[in-house]
This record gives sequence, C-alpha cells and structure tokens, in this order.
Amino acid sequence: MSEKNREGKRTARERMQEQRAAEEASARRRKKLVVGGAVLAVIAAAVVVGVVVQNERSKPETPTAAPAGTIGDKNLVIPVGAGNAPSVLTVYEDPRCPACGMFEREFSPTVDQLEDAGKVYTNYHIVSFIDRAVPGKGSKTAANALACAQDAGHFRDYHDVLYRNQPEETNDAFGDKAVLLNLAKQVNGLDTPEFQACVNDNKYGGWVSSVQQDFDKSSYKSTPTVLLNGQPIYPKNGSEEITPENLVKWVEAANQGKQPGTAGSHGQTPAPTSTASEANNPSPNAG
Repeated sequence: MSEKNREGKRTARERMQEQRAAEEASARRRKKLVVGGAVLAVIAAAVVVGVVVQNERSKPETPTAAPAGTIGDKNLVIPVGAGNAPSVLTVYEDPRCPACGMFEREFSPTVDQLEDAGKVYTNYHIVSFIDRAVPGKGSKTAANALACAQDAGHFRDYHDVLYRNQPEETNDAFGDKAVLLNLAKQVNGLDTPEFQACVNDNKYGGWVSSVQQDFDKSSYKSTPTVLLNGQPIYPKNGSEEITPENLVKWVEAANQGKQPGTAGSHGQTPAPTSTASEANNPSPNAG
C-alpha cells in the first residue's frame, strides 16, 4: 500500500474518531442541559413551595377576634393583675416550650403572689412557633384554649394548670382538644359549654396567628423571654441569676416609694388603663 493510501485511511479514521467524539460531547451537553433543567425546575418548585409555606405560616387563619380584656397594639397581650401596679412583668411563652414549663413551675407561685399584692402587672404574649419545628399543633391549640380561658375570666389559673401538666416537647398531647378540655376541669368555673365550644371551634385561631406574627417581627427569638419594666431578666438581670427570691428583690427595688395597685382575686380583675401598661414598655421590633 502506498504511503498516500495509508495517509488517506489514517485521515479517514481520524475524521471518524473526531466525529464520534463530537457526537458524544454533544450528547453529554444535551444530557447536562436536561438534568440541569430538571434540577432547576425542582429548585424553582421548592422555592415556590417554601414561599407558600412561609406565607401560610404568617397568614392569620381567620379574621382576628381578640379575647375579652386583652390589651396593647391589636389586643395581642393577655394581662394579669392590677393595671395600676407600679411594675410590668412581660412574658413571652409557647405552651409546648419546655424551658417555659421549667420557668413557670419554679416562678408561677411567686409571680401570682406579686400580682395579688398589686406589685406587678403581668403581660403575657402566648406564642406558638414550636409547631413549626416539631410535628404537631399543640402550641396553637393550647394558645387558643388559653385565649378561651381569658374570655371566661380564668386565664391565670388555667395557664398555671397547663404548665403544671405540660407534656414533653415532642409529645403533641396539647394538640388534642380533649386533653385541654379535661385539664380545664381543674379550674373552678371554667369547664362550661361556652369554653368547650371556644376550644373545639378554634375560636381565636386568627388571634393566635397574629400574636405569633408580632413575635416574628420582634427582636426576641426564644422563649421564655421575661422583662421587668422593659429590662430583660431571664436568665439573668445584669450579673445576677434569676431566682424567685431575686425576682421579689428586683420588683421591690423597682417599686420603692410607689403605691401598690389594686389587684383582685387570682389576678383576674379587669385591667384599667395605666401608666404601667406595655404602651410605655413596648417590645423592641426588628424594624
């Protein structure tokens, strides 16, 4: 075979190899485009779903109707004690929050005594964010039940009962309305057809969502958050650890030279407008 023919065959082989390589490269590019497009479509769908989920979380379930006696902007705060007490104790809590349960089991007798003595006006923000991270609906369902108890004039006693009987965070017992209704039997005068209907109908579901929206917009990111006259005191007030004894000491110091308020039984006296209200101690917002 002549050198020329060998060269021609080699060139033909090279052209075939080059063509095959080009076709394979083209096929790989097409495959990448298809896979990439599918990935982008999945990502886009996930983004859309994420936005929808966030919107659903933020969107009130129903037009907001506030429980009786609530105060503050949009009536999102449940007050306990005398509105003319010289100090305000502000508490942000989630019914499923284990740290809140620990706080309440240790401090509720002391807080109740301070309220009944007219020394503090406690403003509760009942939030419900734990349902977002832990499967269940107990935060929202229990928050609604607490709103129903406020409507009935028994918030404080029912609040204390719930925290004394709080399940583990991962146990969604408070998501069962029958559990909440059964616990209401421990509060004299609360287990009524009106209260039962309020719980079963989720009457204040929209209000519960609005309270959580307000918390989302604040600078506070955990529960319990506890403030005395706007100053954070949990888990410390300055360099001092919070204890029941220290809480009493801090309240006494803040109230020095001031007259106590006029609290009623179980802190349920309707709260008059007062310079001690949260209007003068607003929760800071993130902007």
